[in-house]
Amino acid sequence: MLEIEFGGCQTNCEGVRRRDFLKVGALTGLGLSLPDLLRLEAGAPSKERRREISCILLWLNGGPSHLDTFDPKPDAPAEIRGEFGTIPTAIPGVRFCEHLPRLARQLDKFSILRSVTSPENGHERATHYLLTGYKFNLALEYPSYGSVVTRELGSQGEMPAYVLMGSYPFGYGGAGYMGGAYNPFSLDGNPSQANFRVHDLTPPGGVTLERIRRRKNLLESIDAFHQRFDASAVRDMDAFYDRAYDLVTSPRAKRAFDLALEPQKVRERYGSTSFGQSCLLARRLIEGGVRFVTINLGGWDTHQDNFSSLKGHRLPELDLGYSALLEDLAARDLLESTLVICMGEFGRPPTVNPSAGRDHWAQAMTVCLGGGGVKTGLVIGETNERAEEPKERPIRVEDVAATIYNALGIPCGKEYRTPQNRPVKINYDGQAVAEVL
Repeated sequence: MLEIEFGGCQTNCEGVRRRDFLKVGALTGLGLSLPDLLRLEAGAPSKERRREISCILLWLNGGPSHLDTFDPKPDAPAEIRGEFGTIPTAIPGVRFCEHLPRLARQLDKFSILRSVTSPENGHERATHYLLTGYKFNLALEYPSYGSVVTRELGSQGEMPAYVLMGSYPFGYGGAGYMGGAYNPFSLDGNPSQANFRVHDLTPPGGVTLERIRRRKNLLESIDAFHQRFDASAVRDMDAFYDRAYDLVTSPRAKRAFDLALEPQKVRERYGSTSFGQSCLLARRLIEGGVRFVTINLGGWDTHQDNFSSLKGHRLPELDLGYSALLEDLAARDLLESTLVICMGEFGRPPTVNPSAGRDHWAQAMTVCLGGGGVKTGLVIGETNERAEEPKERPIRVEDVAATIYNALGIPCGKEYRTPQNRPVKINYDGQAVAEVL
């Protein structure tokens, strides 16, 4: 529960304590659990105008096998190539796993970085690395791409700048040292279920918009009294509650989050899974003004039954939702202004273990980039015949981060300050992959 000490006098002339009002009035009355999203969104975005590029990150949590998705080795021995066959794509000479037929046809809408390499084989450290562009550091948690976008570009109107669907991947994906003001607006639940609702947009039962307005007016009157004692804190909280109030009462926000407004045929095209409907919701949020959306799709840590797990569930789900997203964005003239990224924290080795699974393998992985003005239909880099390491054009994680920031129009060399006043660049030492920019 949010509690704020204001110092000095903490009651008004009627004996109402502001802290008690915040507890039982504003948060419950507005139906809010938004403090981490909206509180003190300090550091206004630069007034310099940048390209208006949004981003959707499809995060394959657990680490997808590059061999069994976007970098198959059909000529390798069976014990390396595994059980899956391969199929041609929209780009001559490029082949995908046979269980990604729709994405194979959509390869003209994205490009593949096949030679990404990392030294981090553990889930937590690798996730931090891939989501920030910085290697894990016990002393400092770095901000994720979405949080940097929030700080640099800010929100558009009442919509949150950064939305995360699903849980934080291994605890990462937030603002790190920048603080809670830049954390994502987190959505729980399964968008494919008929009763799916975004709780923070729906006031609790019996609380009407008129009651919300009255409580907001009361909060403003209490603030007017307390401004004489701590004007800066009250002013910051006023901004927070104004943003929260705008989100809860905004017809635009309600429409953006309401999947029921989509035609049934469109919903079916994305698939009836949580991931598919999350992709559709991401498209709606981008249309509504959200700048960065992360969809956390788990289930890729295939130490056991790699092939049956991927064939029976994960690959068809990814193929349907990801391809529909690309196709839909293109049809709506949104793909050029929306960067779509698909990646996980590492790849999988060329060997199959005794449990018919593949273990962790960071030496080689694949990252997909499409839309957002990047060049498409390209394959950058190549792994060796066993898909175990780059054969040519190795791409570091720092380079992936620099490519993402360049596509979004964010200056990699800009410095922030940590709470200890240490200068930290948005991206350290990364070289953007020029072939796709």
